Amino acid sequence: MTSTLKFPRLNAPTLHQLPNGLTIIAEQMPVEAVNLSLWVNIGSAVESDPLNGMAHFLEHMVFKGTARLNSGEFERQIEERGAVTNAATSQDYTQYYITTAPKDFADLAPLQIDVVLKASIPDQAFERERLVVLEEIRRSDDNPRRRTFQQAMQMAFDQLPYRRPVLGPFEVISQLKPQQMRDFHATWYHPQSITAVAVGNLPVEELIQIVADGFTEASNGQRTGESNCLPKINPELPFTEIVRQEVVDESLQQARLVMVWRVPGLTQLKQTYALDVLAAILGHGRTSRLVRDLREERGLVSSISVSNMTQRLQGTFYISAQLPVENLQTVETAIAQHIHTIQTQLVQEAEIARVSTQVANRFVFGNETPSDRAGLYGYYQSMLGDLEPAFNYPATIQALNAAALQSAAQQYLSPTAYGVVALKPA
Repeated sequence: MTSTLKFPRLNAPTLHQLPNGLTIIAEQMPVEAVNLSLWVNIGSAVESDPLNGMAHFLEHMVFKGTARLNSGEFERQIEERGAVTNAATSQDYTQYYITTAPKDFADLAPLQIDVVLKASIPDQAFERERLVVLEEIRRSDDNPRRRTFQQAMQMAFDQLPYRRPVLGPFEVISQLKPQQMRDFHATWYHPQSITAVAVGNLPVEELIQIVADGFTEASNGQRTGESNCLPKINPELPFTEIVRQEVVDESLQQARLVMVWRVPGLTQLKQTYALDVLAAILGHGRTSRLVRDLREERGLVSSISVSNMTQRLQGTFYISAQLPVENLQTVETAIAQHIHTIQTQLVQEAEIARVSTQVANRFVFGNETPSDRAGLYGYYQSMLGDLEPAFNYPATIQALNAAALQSAAQQYLSPTAYGVVALKPA
């Protein structure tokens, strides 16, 4: 028995559950395009160390053909209709999407569903694509920003899989076998693990029917996944002292400084909102505290930014700066002082109002296209099994007061306990 649920508000998607476990979200939008996003509830976090990088490698191989479509046929049909397709893999999910003209959606959507569910993963294509993935790993290793981020993630987590790169290490990808990937695909890629989101200028009933029919056809003969259960992993405890790592990186012209705190993830969603606001107060825009103080007024850094990165299991409050090597200690001390200040002095209402306005506007601007909305709905439904936070985010942010922000800073951000990575030029 299927069930359908509507959300009556500015955004008005319909959520539809099929008996095979597939979740479909659909919304008609008066823009002459339709986006179909398939969110597979699997990313690199489910991999064992000997398979690290498999989810991303599989994302590449999904486009290498099925029993119905030869390698390259899917892309050819997409390009002939002027549609676009792409994919991305993260720690917590893998997303595949197409954007088509409304008149082409009924023809092209089933093709995307077929390549995702029925990837054949042929041996020869596997070996060719392995070279592409290995080159992607080399380029990532040659990128100073990505190297800095990876060093920081290894500092941030001792055990959680977020410390590993999504691409996987060169030596692991070099040893993977096609059958291991077929087994991985069979285990995780089935309707119970997928949220399908269709947004664009077709009636909701038609969007749902096209997607449902595509999955029914592609699922015929597919064996049920061996496991639907994500690994049970506990968040790590906060730092109790300053844990420091220094790295010499000969490719750098300036030093990099990263300071990280372990903070709540999506499993503690209500605890993340205040941290989002604190990140904006400290490091979003020229009027934010760290940018104004350390770059605009004192000239100690060439750039500085703050992010509250919210993964499924645990988040990371992440401050990153690019600066002359002789300023490293001064800047770290200044950042710690700003953290102390935000713990001990209430944030002014004007600052809170500025950030609330930014957040509300970003939400509106991020809802303008079918792909924007499909991404919003797919993320929350796939990660949380709940669409409500997609709609409530601006109101929740705007309801926060200075006391709530101070409490979050006191609970999760310490000026005397954090991880710090300093990368210095030779």
